[in-house]
Amino acid sequence: MKRSRGVPSALLLVVIFVFLHSTTPTTGEIPPSEASYNILMLLPISSRSHRNVFMPLATALAARGHKVTMLSNHEAPDQNPKIKYIRHNLDHFKEEEMDMFAVQKNPSKIFDIFTTVFPLIARDIYDVPVVKELYNKRSEFDLFIVDAIFNEGSYPFVYGKNFIVLCPGLLDPSQSAVVGNLLNPAYVPNMLADYPRPYSFITRVKNIFFSLVLPITWRKSIVTPVEAVLKKRFPNLPPLLEIERNQSLTLINSHFSLGIPLPLLPSQVEIGGMHLRPAKPLPKDIAEVVSGKTPVIYMSLGSVARSSSMPEHFKKMILAAFARLPYKVIWKFEEEMENLPKNVIIKKWMPQQDILAHPNVKLFISHCGLLGSQEAMYHGTPILGLPIFGDQPKHAAYLQNVGVARYLEWEDLTEQLLVDTIQELVSNPSYRQKMSEYGAKFMDQPESPVDRAVFWTEYVIRHKGARHMRSAEWSLSWVELLHLDIALALHLMVYIIYKILRKICSLCCSSSAAKKSKSKRE
Repeated sequence: MKRSRGVPSALLLVVIFVFLHSTTPTTGEIPPSEASYNILMLLPISSRSHRNVFMPLATALAARGHKVTMLSNHEAPDQNPKIKYIRHNLDHFKEEEMDMFAVQKNPSKIFDIFTTVFPLIARDIYDVPVVKELYNKRSEFDLFIVDAIFNEGSYPFVYGKNFIVLCPGLLDPSQSAVVGNLLNPAYVPNMLADYPRPYSFITRVKNIFFSLVLPITWRKSIVTPVEAVLKKRFPNLPPLLEIERNQSLTLINSHFSLGIPLPLLPSQVEIGGMHLRPAKPLPKDIAEVVSGKTPVIYMSLGSVARSSSMPEHFKKMILAAFARLPYKVIWKFEEEMENLPKNVIIKKWMPQQDILAHPNVKLFISHCGLLGSQEAMYHGTPILGLPIFGDQPKHAAYLQNVGVARYLEWEDLTEQLLVDTIQELVSNPSYRQKMSEYGAKFMDQPESPVDRAVFWTEYVIRHKGARHMRSAEWSLSWVELLHLDIALALHLMVYIIYKILRKICSLCCSSSAAKKSKSKRE
């Protein structure tokens, strides 16, 4: 009976609680959902893969009624009337003219290009009429979204404004440190390498070294010259690092299910896989190739490594290996090739996601760019990694470490090694099973990555920069952040106490010795 009287009381409490929470007004001024914002995306120095990360967000924002403008060094990928696409036409940086295989042999070449080209673009881009007009209208924009890589030259646009940084790649620890989140190199890899876990002592030494040296080198060799050029045009511009620290939000092209879980701030949001989608029907000619009982291998080295730059001996070696395989091979290759094996089909363009999603495609031979790696994990296709430059070896090493890929160095390639590795990856079901598990974990999310990115983009605008999301750590000096002043004070205190105790001991010992001496004389 006592229970029966208690139930209505409990229900009454619940009703009161719900009523109070449903009628309590929220603080802050939130615009109606139909509000239309003016957003400028800045990626004046970018590869096509970077643009491919921006486009899903641009498309989604435009579909919600926002006015989206994108400044880029590439042609418009499609004719979306809701997106104003501006190409600046400076020809200082053309990725199609870069010989990535030469860079693979000598990585310093790409660094030389960056140190030469980036300051030139920063110098000349504000003289381009369309860019100058855009800059003069910057007060009309509610928000700016900046490419995190290579684009310090666009910071004059965002000085004093609310802006988001979008990382087309994984989060670089140095970028995280800028906004006040120091990632621990005991388990977070540097920007260019990945290592088997748990890290050994030697691995931790290497990782700490590169985690310090790489960002310092980048800032000194590239950012400093860019800043010097910008200062001549914009004398009142503060240091670029100060502007970068003022970002409202960092959108990161990663997800913990596809990589390393990271301790992130509220202002650091993972939106990895915005470009991923279910498969569409394949074009008829490709559908005919992948259909049937014969397993299919798909090969692509991305948009930066052009076929024309591949050394002839690699072409011959790869084709010879393909000819020995009992599989069909589809190879994205921009040039015509003579004497192709009967089982090899070459095309200049491929609907990559639709191919990877086909159940008869058993292997993806890839340079291990981040987008292609995410696509393979999403669609459950194992990878043979042939990374060429940049962060590609890092992605390849990670995929191999988690058991969904094999990673081969170009210098070590032989026809037999290729044949053996391909056959192992196709015949061993564990690679595909693990890859499918990663895809399932990634898809198990409460909302799509694009919806998440759209929400937080609008959130920053609604809350006028969302300064409440930022860590106080970004405003601290290195001395305060690492408690160096406290450590120094503690060391000083210990030293003073030590000196006092030593003096006391010395006095005690002297007194004792004096008494003994007096005693002996008596």
